[in-house]
Amino acid sequence: MSGKLKDRVAIVVGAGSSGPGWGNGKCTAITFAREGAKVFCVDLKRAAAEETVGLIEKEVGPGVAVAHEANASHNASVKAMVDACMARWGRVDILDNNVGIGSQGGPVELSEDEWHRVFDVNVKSFFLTAKHVLPIMERQGKGAIVNVSSIASIRSPKGISYLAYNASKGAVNSLTMAIASQYAEKGIRCNAILPGLMHTPMIDFLAEQYAKSEKDHNQAYEKMIAIRDRASPTGKMGTGWDTANAALFLASDQSSYVNGHLLVVDGGITLRA
Repeated sequence: MSGKLKDRVAIVVGAGSSGPGWGNGKCTAITFAREGAKVFCVDLKRAAAEETVGLIEKEVGPGVAVAHEANASHNASVKAMVDACMARWGRVDILDNNVGIGSQGGPVELSEDEWHRVFDVNVKSFFLTAKHVLPIMERQGKGAIVNVSSIASIRSPKGISYLAYNASKGAVNSLTMAIASQYAEKGIRCNAILPGLMHTPMIDFLAEQYAKSEKDHNQAYEKMIAIRDRASPTGKMGTGWDTANAALFLASDQSSYVNGHLLVVDGGITLRA
């Protein structure tokens, strides 16, 4: 540990994983704790947040992390989340937003309800967390917000239709830049990470769902993972730790002059047509 976040308090929203393994939020929460931060681990499922806290306590020690259950797309729940963090540690130095869902379909196939559901989780939640954290950071005179977007916000490969997801992540980029511009003079930075193809529990879940419909389940799962690996110029998908390391850079003073930036973490996929 180098202590890049020593004495800072970080709220990580989406700090649990959707299944066994290492998701972006879990890896980020652990990385922040390793670097000296006190981490308020928030997840829709309390058990997922508690698992992350347990891993932190086992590695770093007790009293460094707290689990909290909240729905980031509900205003009252977000306010209670921030209030609980303030009651515990009295400040918020870092806000890291990791929640996100997808829904397949184009403008004709996608239902209006699904459109709203994706935007509530992927965009409204980032708006609400910023709404309640920014006044605290403004009083402190300093703060860093890291939003997890996606390369889907800047590209849409032929044959893949995730309209609401793509559009919502594009909105996250705009929200990030708008906050960065408005709060720069107040010592608050806001940046976004655009991960590419990452091997996370969510991808394992989707691969397993696909494999269930195939005759040879194991072969179908391995085939889907292999396809995603080959799509990267590196020959392998990234991991939640790659996202976490980018988040550490953007949350720390090492990026003190980086504001409103969309940091692509994709192994070079977006270099391809």
